[in-house]
Amino acid sequence: MPKRHPLDVVIIGAGVVGAAIAYYAARAGLSVAVVDRGPVAGGTTGAGEGNLLVSDKEAGPELDLALLSAGLWRELAAVLPQEIEYEAKGGLVVAPDEASLGALRDFAEGQRAAGVEAVEAGPRDLRELEPHLAPGQVGGFLYPQDAQVQPAQAAARLLAASGASVHLGEEVTGILAGPGGVRGVRTRGGELLAPAVVNAAGTWGGRIAELAGVSLPVLPRRGFVLVTEPLPRVVRHKVYAADYIADVASGSAALQSSAVVEGTPAGPVLIGATRERVGFDRSLSVEALRRLAAQAAALFPVLADARVLRTYHGFRPYLPDHLPAIGPDPQLPGLLHACGHEGAGIGLAPATGVLITAALTGSEPPLPPAPFHPARFDQDPAR
Repeated sequence: MPKRHPLDVVIIGAGVVGAAIAYYAARAGLSVAVVDRGPVAGGTTGAGEGNLLVSDKEAGPELDLALLSAGLWRELAAVLPQEIEYEAKGGLVVAPDEASLGALRDFAEGQRAAGVEAVEAGPRDLRELEPHLAPGQVGGFLYPQDAQVQPAQAAARLLAASGASVHLGEEVTGILAGPGGVRGVRTRGGELLAPAVVNAAGTWGGRIAELAGVSLPVLPRRGFVLVTEPLPRVVRHKVYAADYIADVASGSAALQSSAVVEGTPAGPVLIGATRERVGFDRSLSVEALRRLAAQAAALFPVLADARVLRTYHGFRPYLPDHLPAIGPDPQLPGLLHACGHEGAGIGLAPATGVLITAALTGSEPPLPPAPFHPARFDQDPAR
């Protein structure tokens, strides 16, 4: 079996997380290869909306990671402005009643203490911010730091800018290891030798862990998105109802839906988001689509008569505590994990890349990595 020249690190996964790791690792002077059984952004990244959100995260480790990433995305947008289609559109969370608005106030208070910009908006402010928003909303909060990228383009451009050797269409069939730890990976095309391997396989991160003889409890969580016909810019921000925040934090396996509505520069309106744990079932859920359409029209009545041109869906990599696993595996030296970001992977990708690069180089990380350490899960598959 052919062996490719030794490298510093092999990254499994050519989605936006793997691409960001490649970018920052290469900038740190490491020799990098990226391997994926499919194309660039062929998994969760390609099925995402490109959300870069701080608005939906409560004060804590994930919000800290999101704020770090928000700054890094702005830096990347300055370097790759056209290629990644960065848009600082801001997010708007709306409340239909006083109870919901009170909960949003409490939520925003904790976020502000962590460094989030959260501006309360009354009914008149809402009409100015979103003229087509349904009347009757009692208020909401504007989050200027929320932004958007084109996720597949972002992954492709980060990979290209990294200069990494990219091996697409090569499924990883084994993790090579010896007494000292990782030695590389085996693919259907040969072996890639390196003293470090990063598992950035997203929803399939658990399967990659199994190849290495360890465990990581990553599960797929399916989600649908509706895409309308091109419309005038009837939605200016990323707009969602307050119940979306609860859905993101929920661990329920049942179908959950709460409308997230946003316009795009090209004209179509994107409508998400649903969540359900049904394994890798790719069948179409009419109920999920019906709920999304009804909820979007309730937020923006102008969408009631809009034609839906297509739908798509993907699988978010879910971990039980809703935090990604970022860092060295506690059992196998040289194996690192960078997966389990659920629906926030695109937004959290640059910060993940910086944390993994710090672990690879032994440098000081920009924030405490302990909350994301894979050691918080039972890694012994025999137990």
